[in-house]
This record gives sequence, C-alpha cells and structure tokens, in this order.
Amino acid sequence: MNDDAMQEIEQSIAHAAEDLAPLYAHGVEDRPDGVMASAPNTDQVIAAQELLITVMLPGRSFEAGRRGHVLSPFFAEKLRSASELLLPEIELALPFQWLGAAARSEGAERQTADRRRSAGIFEQFLQRLPDVRKLVVDDIRAAYNGDPAALSYAEVKLSYPGVLAITSHRLAHELYRLGVPVIPRIMSEHVHGHSGIDIHPGARIGRGFFIDHGTGVVIGETTEIGERVKLYQGVTLGAKSFPLDAEGHPVKHIKRHPTVEDEVVIYANATILGGETVIGARSIVGGNVFLVKSVPPDSLVTRRPGDLSVRTREGDERV
Repeated sequence: MNDDAMQEIEQSIAHAAEDLAPLYAHGVEDRPDGVMASAPNTDQVIAAQELLITVMLPGRSFEAGRRGHVLSPFFAEKLRSASELLLPEIELALPFQWLGAAARSEGAERQTADRRRSAGIFEQFLQRLPDVRKLVVDDIRAAYNGDPAALSYAEVKLSYPGVLAITSHRLAHELYRLGVPVIPRIMSEHVHGHSGIDIHPGARIGRGFFIDHGTGVVIGETTEIGERVKLYQGVTLGAKSFPLDAEGHPVKHIKRHPTVEDEVVIYANATILGGETVIGARSIVGGNVFLVKSVPPDSLVTRRPGDLSVRTREGDERV
C-alpha cells in the first residue's frame, strides 16, 4: 500500500474517532450510551473466578496435587490472589446498584464508603466459602451417583460441565446475595460460554444438584430448586411473561421463574415457565414437555407423542 493510500486511511480513522466521541457519555452513569470508564474489569473478575474455582475444586489444579495434603497454604495463596483481583472490582461495581444510585454521595466520600463496603462484603464472602465447598461436594457426589458412565469422582470433577457450572454458580450466588452488582453476572456468563449452561446468579439451588450433559440448560434469576434435583440437556426454567412499569420497562426483582421441589427429574428439552409454576417433589417431567402450570408431588408429566409413520424404501408401512 502506497503512502497516499495510508494517509487517506489515517484521515478516515481520525474523522471516525471524532464522530464517535460525542456519542459516548463518560463516567459511571448507568446509561445505554455510557462509556463506563469506571466499570469493573471483566478480565480481572474472570481471573479471580478461576482462582476461586480452584479452591473449590483443588483436584482440577496440578499445582494443588504437587503439594500433597498440605492444602491450607495453597488455599491462602489462592484466596489472597483472588482478593487482590476482586476487591478493586467490587468497589468499582457498587455504584451500579440499580436501587438508590441517584442518591449516592460523590467524590472522595463515595470512594471511601465503597472501599470500606467492598472490604466488608469480601470478608463475608470468605466466611461463606466452607459452606459453599460442602455444597460442591454434594453436587459432585450427585453427579457420580446419577450417571452410570461416571467411573470415578476424579472424572466428574475434572471433566463434567455441569459440575463446573454449579460450582461457579454457587460462588457467584454468594456475591449476588451480598448485594454485589455486575460481577456475579460476569462470572456466570463466562462459565456459560465454556459449558453451554446458563444459570443466573440469582437462582436458588439446593444441595445435590446435577445437570447431566448440560448443553443448552437455562435457569432464570428467580428460579428456586430444591435438593437432589436432576436436569438433562436443553432444559429451560424460564419466565412466561413479565409486567411492565409505566414507562414500558420490565419490573425488576419479582418472581418470574418456576419453583422445582426436592428430588425432581426433568428430562431433555423440557421447558417450564412462570413464577407461579411449581413442580411438586419427586415428580418426573419427560422430554420435550412444555409446561406453564403447576403439578402436584409424585407426578409423571409426559408429552403425548404425535402420529409416527415409518415406511420401507419400497413404501410398505411398518409399525
């Protein structure tokens, strides 16, 4: 490319930059045209997430194996690194809370308050990690016992996308419960991209949860799942509809997604919608079922098959 062509491209770049700049607002305002200069760094959040998953599933890390049974120093190192990455991002995320943001103080006073609050949040998060680990152990056991193809716990921990997804969810859910905006969703969507499993960090999920195969599973924000529940691939626990406010925007933080009680099994590609929909305990929901109403405990929900025609190449019909 000659010099004249390069000069023309440089001029076009300069013009495009000048035309784009006025279209962006600067600062932390939650606006669709905002640059979000003070927003959390997704790379930092994901790096911290990986460290936390390593603490929950140390068998996934070769480094943990080298240290034998002396895990406390290993955990302390990982948690210290995670705190260095995540604490500044929690501080940056706090102004994005959708409630009361307009009433917040500005400048140094706000920064000091956010720094103090982020430290308190992270301390509470650390205190909850032992309980999260206990839940993860139950999830691993559920996956091993729920899949005859699983030959060892190591296979489950190292390779099952459902275990990765629920482990990440349990960490993100604790931050969600502590009122941290933005960051839990970054964590859930990162694992969504790796596993094909989309669990909103707000979903409440009991112990012993197993997602078999996993691809295409969607679990909405206000879903409530009891203990020892098993889902197969393609299951959707979603919203049927949602009310709008006076300006036509969806009303936030209301129950929109189903409740699934203890020991329910939901087979592949079933869709269950609605905040008032309850799947009673010990029920089985068959594949490809579309359900928008509650079913009592101990139900068997199946989809009536359509007419099936099978013919030979010569045109003779087979049953």
